[in-house]
Amino acid sequence: MTHGGGGDDTDLPLLPSSAATQDVPSRNTFAFLCVTLASMTTILMGYNLALMSGAQLFIREDLGLSDAEIEVLVGSMNLFMLVSILAAGWAADVLGRRGTLVLANGFLMAGALAMSLGGGYAALMAARFVTSVGAGFCRVVAPVYNAEISPASTRGVLSSLLDIFINVGLLLSYVSNYAFAGLPVHLGWRVMFAVGAIPPVFLAAAVQAMPESPRWLAMRGRHGDARAVLVRTSDTPAEADLRLEEIKRAVEAPQAGGGGGVWKELLVRPSASVRRILACVIGLQFLHHACGIEAIVLYSPLVFRKAGMSSNGAVLGATIAVGVVKTAFVLVATLLSDRAGRRPLLLASTAGVAVAQTLLALILCASATSALSAAACVAAVLALVAAFSVGLGPVVATYSAEIMPLRLRAQGASLGVAANRLTCALVSMTFISLADWITMPGCFFLYAGVAAAGCAFLYAWLPETRCRSLEDMDELFEK
Repeated sequence: MTHGGGGDDTDLPLLPSSAATQDVPSRNTFAFLCVTLASMTTILMGYNLALMSGAQLFIREDLGLSDAEIEVLVGSMNLFMLVSILAAGWAADVLGRRGTLVLANGFLMAGALAMSLGGGYAALMAARFVTSVGAGFCRVVAPVYNAEISPASTRGVLSSLLDIFINVGLLLSYVSNYAFAGLPVHLGWRVMFAVGAIPPVFLAAAVQAMPESPRWLAMRGRHGDARAVLVRTSDTPAEADLRLEEIKRAVEAPQAGGGGGVWKELLVRPSASVRRILACVIGLQFLHHACGIEAIVLYSPLVFRKAGMSSNGAVLGATIAVGVVKTAFVLVATLLSDRAGRRPLLLASTAGVAVAQTLLALILCASATSALSAAACVAAVLALVAAFSVGLGPVVATYSAEIMPLRLRAQGASLGVAANRLTCALVSMTFISLADWITMPGCFFLYAGVAAAGCAFLYAWLPETRCRSLEDMDELFEK
């Protein structure tokens, strides 16, 4: 097999080639391995985002921070991520998808070390910024890579691995909160962050073993290298050739905005199909956090205390249950995504979130607290994260990445994730203040209303994309 258009061997696949065999399962295994390695880079994003759920209890006591400072420290990561999110499309096109993920791991390692050594509020905010840069790169580039490397027949399953690993990171953060809670106050939370500096070293090395995205290679005119990757990640050699031809056509397609650049085509003069795609991506990414899931991920200890739990051990133990259920139901979504389709999962998930938020609000309305009310609160929270994780959690990233046209995919993903992080920041940086204003039950009634409105939006706007090639999405959204 010849490798064309290259000259730069650094982007050639480094794992042993399976192209010489006609064993379909080995190629599917190779695609699974590539997506797994890319998705694992998001473990540290989930870990650092959710670690503050328990760490804030000890940081507040150790450093004497106020409620307002804790609220900003917890939610600031989502705002800081905008810097790298908006730059990620450019970085992914210049450095490649793989190179950007390596860079992200460097920032994550540095941020974790800086958090563990922080001696005051300003130092923690600076460290949070460094961590956020790496998390933003991961959040944009990993789903783009996963969508581009996966064959259409298993793209839903493979792309859902991203959310599995985010939730693994979330679960590990809850376990870390619980495991190190017994250490002295000034030491426990620092150890929680310090252990997060180790995995990025190994993940950065593992990412180097991945092949570059075939679509990025084709955009660079390296069609021989692109075909080499496609043969190894497609179900059949014939499918690899078909995918390559579709990619070539997408790369060579004229821009709808008259050649004025990607951002112009996205925002200034979008075609009708691009306009609808953009509305779906931004709407989905907004709904992903506007339904209030971040209030549970970051502030579940406060919710459980409101329902009657008093000890740190019981509260942190309940958060581990939240992490376990959240991760388990993402696995369910992974199995169903290519069978049931994206649209049914999203509709069922959003409706379930609306019902669970309403139940949680009603439970918190009870004036008297008891063991029964605490148990009911935990059950409602578990139902909420289960409903979220079976659809909205993993499918939003998959759907958003796969419907963007190739020429707009990296920048379009950046725009969608920026909307996601802004919404996440809005929820995470206002929950305590909003609960003081309209009460905690009022917050969850509000989130339930947003989820119900989101369900109507999904029903009216989102077509099914299961088993459609990435290059067919323009045609699908023109209908």
